[in-house]
Amino acid sequence: MKVSRFKTIFLVILFLAVFSPDYLNAYIGPGAGFALISSFLTLLLSFFLALLSLLTLPFRLLIGVFRRRKAYVKAKIKRMVILGLDGLDPDLCKRFMDEGKLPNFSKLMEEGSFKKLQTTYPALSPVAWSTFATGVNPARHNIYDFLMRNPNTYLPELSSSKVVQPKRVLSIGKYAIPIGKPTVKFLRKSKSFWKELGEHGVFSHIVRVPITFPPEKFRGAMLSAMCTPDLRGTQGSFTFYTTRETDEASKYTGGTRLVLTRQNGKFYGELPGPEDVIRKSSEPIMLPFSIQINNEKKEAQLEIGGKKYTLKEQEFTPWIKVSFKAGLGIKIHGICQFYLRQSAPQVELYVSPINIDPERPALPISYPYFFAVYLAKLFGSFGSLGLAEDTWALNEQVLDEEAFLQQAYRVHEEREEQFFHALRKTKKGVCACVFDGTDRIQHMFYRYLIDDHPANRGKDQDKYKHVIADLYQRADSLLGKIMMETANEPSTLLMVISDHGFKSFVRGINLNSWLHQNGYLTLKNGDLTADYFQNVDWNRTKAYAVGLAGMYLNVKGREKFGVVPAGEEANQLKEEIIKRLSGLKDPVSDKTAINEVYNSKAIYKGAYVDEAPDLIIGYNDGYRISWDAAIGKTTAEVFEDNVKCWSGDHGIDPHLVPGVLFCNHKIENDNPALTDMAPTVLELFGIETPKYMEGKALKFATLNNGSNKNDLNHRS
Repeated sequence: MKVSRFKTIFLVILFLAVFSPDYLNAYIGPGAGFALISSFLTLLLSFFLALLSLLTLPFRLLIGVFRRRKAYVKAKIKRMVILGLDGLDPDLCKRFMDEGKLPNFSKLMEEGSFKKLQTTYPALSPVAWSTFATGVNPARHNIYDFLMRNPNTYLPELSSSKVVQPKRVLSIGKYAIPIGKPTVKFLRKSKSFWKELGEHGVFSHIVRVPITFPPEKFRGAMLSAMCTPDLRGTQGSFTFYTTRETDEASKYTGGTRLVLTRQNGKFYGELPGPEDVIRKSSEPIMLPFSIQINNEKKEAQLEIGGKKYTLKEQEFTPWIKVSFKAGLGIKIHGICQFYLRQSAPQVELYVSPINIDPERPALPISYPYFFAVYLAKLFGSFGSLGLAEDTWALNEQVLDEEAFLQQAYRVHEEREEQFFHALRKTKKGVCACVFDGTDRIQHMFYRYLIDDHPANRGKDQDKYKHVIADLYQRADSLLGKIMMETANEPSTLLMVISDHGFKSFVRGINLNSWLHQNGYLTLKNGDLTADYFQNVDWNRTKAYAVGLAGMYLNVKGREKFGVVPAGEEANQLKEEIIKRLSGLKDPVSDKTAINEVYNSKAIYKGAYVDEAPDLIIGYNDGYRISWDAAIGKTTAEVFEDNVKCWSGDHGIDPHLVPGVLFCNHKIENDNPALTDMAPTVLELFGIETPKYMEGKALKFATLNNGSNKNDLNHRS
């Protein structure tokens, strides 16, 4: 106990001595001393470094005071709070405000502003939030979708980050030991506004803002969000166990089905973890577990990793720590949640994707590295996966609606704890946090706003009709808490923004099938069954679609098997496809399914324009690219009903899905855009907009007279 207390006290001293005065102001308090220092030599060396830092601390504090005063001398505000509500729709906001369901949003609108916020081409979260962060269009930050295609393989890859394995490997028997360690490369280009703020001495808390993995170094603290992988390196892979004998495929989209075996009154299974990269086989490391059912109590006893836990039927467990033993004594740590879907007559068990354990991160998920550790020590384990709400488990009916909502709101509650802690620690500077339950729940429950949606056939249409209204009311409640925290603070500016709005997704369009039927894409032997373009004859294919919004030409010299000459012939082909696809009608309803097809060279300007899809598809309300087309599969029909729970979307014509902008001050601009957000933040802190940013700082009627600046100087 004495050694443990010594370490804790020492680490607190180390923390306070080494980091900047902004950290001192933000993090003096319980839990601040947690860090990852393991070996005695490291501890000893750190002690002397900390002692040296402690001796120079008064001088560095003095320098920090002058730096901070200089940083804020031209600022119009003292603190900026940005509440991001992914996917919050302006039309639904207005509807629910008119119905009296959103009193806090109504108050913010009356006292300040409520405007529609122009989104990006396409209106997808990674694209839009990257523009929010950088103030530039996609051709300058190089994020065009969740996925990008590899021109050598034609296969989709994650657009925002890439794991680079060590080039050298030492081979010893069954082991292949990497010389060095893998690195995670951040693919988004341009510079974030929080990086710019930091270079001018302004501190920021950036909590779960999308496209922040891997986290970047800056003057502040960050917890990564969208595109942070699970422990298996995917964007979220659940595992579903059953005793039921079934002919169903063992693979689900987004997960795997495995069988529980019975022996001596218990059921046994194995939890697949990360690949064992030390062993040449590179197979997943399996963690055995058992469950014993108590039918009277409708619960079970789970035993995993030498510990026991109680599972209650149709309830999620808290986060359970699991560790996987790789070769050479290496352990990889994760956390997951168990959900006993059914205990009789069959046993059915859902296990969430295995998240990176924030207390012992296998990959960096925060900056500084120990920020995630600090939060976990303070509040307990929390989900670190970028897409934490398991939409595919609901799509595949592994979870039902009640379970999905239970999971989604738990994520929301974790985020609230983190956000309000960061808000209270941010006395000056920026505190930004994005909540994505507003996006995920609308994706999965929008069908209940649409009469006779194909996904609801045979279901009670009224059972979950209230869910989206409840969702917006929860967002309103969150806003109310923030308004109470910031009340009577004229030097705090509060913004609520969303990256895009929402519309229905009733019918899917398979663009690859359309290309096939119209002679632009050729299949080998007419095979319509293969995924990921395995059946495509690239030597006779001119165009293909991949991802959620883009179409590419098979350009000679760019794609591996390109056939379309670059230049005039490629331009003519683009214009031909634009003309034929724009205004495409649905043969069943005779509705326009595609409003407009955009030439990327016409809508994007920047250094990375050549990395963009050649065409961006602007779908109409009710339509989106089909599930098969998104993974490079052709089908016999171009149009099909969307029968999945994922029934609302925004990957359509950007004019139809603007975001929202609420503010506690009057905004004078008529048509604000996401590109304006980064310049606005900088201008409010007295920093000139960098030349690379395309947006313009918004004008505030109640900040232009300098009264807030005087108040700020007085408070400082």
